[in-house]
Amino acid sequence: MTNASPSTIKGTGVVSGVAYAEAVWVRPRPDLPTAGEPIEESRRDSEYDRFLEAVDIVASRLEQRAAGADGQAAEVLGATAGMVKDRGWHKAVRKGIRAGKSAEYATVCATDKFVTMFEAAGGVMAERTTDLKDVRDRVIAELRGEQEPGLPLVEGEAVLFAADLAPADTATLDTAHIKALVTELGGPTSHTAIIARQLNIPCIVAVGARLREIESGELVFVDGAVGTVRLGVDPAESRKAVEEYREKAARVAQWRGPAETKDGYRVQLLANVADGNAARIASDSQAEGIGLYRTELSFLSASEEPTVDEQARIYAKVFNAYPHSKVVVRTLDAGSDKPISYATLTSEENPALGVRGLRVARDNEALLTRQLDAIAQAAAERGEDAPTWVMAPMVATSTEAKWFSGLCRERGLTPGAMIEVPAAALMADTIMPHLDFVSIGTNDLTQYTMAADRLSPQLAYLTDPWQPAVLRLIRHTCVVGRDNNVPVGVCGEAAADPVLACVLTGLGVNSLSAASTAVAGVGAQLAEVTLEECQKMAEAAIDAEGPTEARASVFKVMEQFKN
Repeated sequence: MTNASPSTIKGTGVVSGVAYAEAVWVRPRPDLPTAGEPIEESRRDSEYDRFLEAVDIVASRLEQRAAGADGQAAEVLGATAGMVKDRGWHKAVRKGIRAGKSAEYATVCATDKFVTMFEAAGGVMAERTTDLKDVRDRVIAELRGEQEPGLPLVEGEAVLFAADLAPADTATLDTAHIKALVTELGGPTSHTAIIARQLNIPCIVAVGARLREIESGELVFVDGAVGTVRLGVDPAESRKAVEEYREKAARVAQWRGPAETKDGYRVQLLANVADGNAARIASDSQAEGIGLYRTELSFLSASEEPTVDEQARIYAKVFNAYPHSKVVVRTLDAGSDKPISYATLTSEENPALGVRGLRVARDNEALLTRQLDAIAQAAAERGEDAPTWVMAPMVATSTEAKWFSGLCRERGLTPGAMIEVPAAALMADTIMPHLDFVSIGTNDLTQYTMAADRLSPQLAYLTDPWQPAVLRLIRHTCVVGRDNNVPVGVCGEAAADPVLACVLTGLGVNSLSAASTAVAGVGAQLAEVTLEECQKMAEAAIDAEGPTEARASVFKVMEQFKN
């Protein structure tokens, strides 16, 4: 997997930063029960009552933790509590108990059923199996009267190790004690990675089985930028590196935009949001506007399509957070890992390559036009100084771009497209003449370029946004954008990496959109380099053989700037 030395274990870095502390493993999950002797029929009702009592206790704990959290952490905890109370899951457990299974074993069997369904759906749904298993384990522990699995009690500073962190654990980390996260599994878009970005704590995922070689109590040096966990390092050097990192973090916290390189080259920094609440949080950051409003995330649980007026009210909450700034709205990216009952097919052989994004509207144009009507209605109150841009996901051809552009222009909306299908990048010269802007979705562009599921921990080494093949497609898109006077943005997770953001700027990207908590780090890093230095970093990255070599080459170039 790597050319790392014996004292170094390599994973996928998802949040940069360094830490030096003792490793501590999460409390183990309970041993899962087996079938055992059937429960007597006379005891089965009380056995189900015992299950419901455990469920109430576990859900109550999660809801209390959600009440004490905020932002995405609160949302994750609330969603997990909702999963504990899911009626479909309860029904499956009750069916098992009525068949004579113990509450513990019925909980396992019911969860296995849903895990199988989620894994078959793939994508984000498959990733939610971690949440399901976490719920199962908490309920089983409560049924047995055992200590709840998860976070250990930490008094000093520690680096938290886990096979894969449950969202309920990640969302309530005490960063005063936990200084970095390292997981055996996971991926760049897992809950662990998402919340680690919100907490701004160094994080490495997809390390693999070698992580098990490190025991609790061993001193480790974690570097989230390059994705390494090192043992046996010099304590003095490690503590010096941590001190330098914390000093830099303090400077980042003081950074105020707008973003520009050391020689004055402007780069627009925007925020990725899912709803009005996230937009309000972003408005308190240094983000200049919204570069990606994921509209589909408001409708994942909707059984029926909201009316135009209902949609307009939802969109207006996001617009109101930035009444005088640019907001880029993505139309429904439904399908694959984000199924919406009223918009997507019930089943597909390969949903990631199926009817998703703009393709959903191919046989249902009215679904798209109603959403565009709602966006236009919500944007009607915005002034001329607050542009509303709308982009379609999964555009692959110039025909699709022309069709979508026409629908937008009819409603006075500024049309754009996501560049996430390699064909769209390669054919950008035929697509861009129909559009006013494009935004590169590096998550999917990497997935499709490398032919690797971006949510597979086994393939995280391929779905690394530092892949030179992906960077070359981005460079090509930027060259075409410059030639056609079409601005090119990046709204994938790559934009949240401060060093990679410099590389993207050197490739010709005009704007970067990321989680609002990442904006200051990106802006502060850009302020330390010139545009020419960004271009040299970009050249080093695209000439590398792979993502590990690309990172190493870029860091080497950066060291030369300092000398």
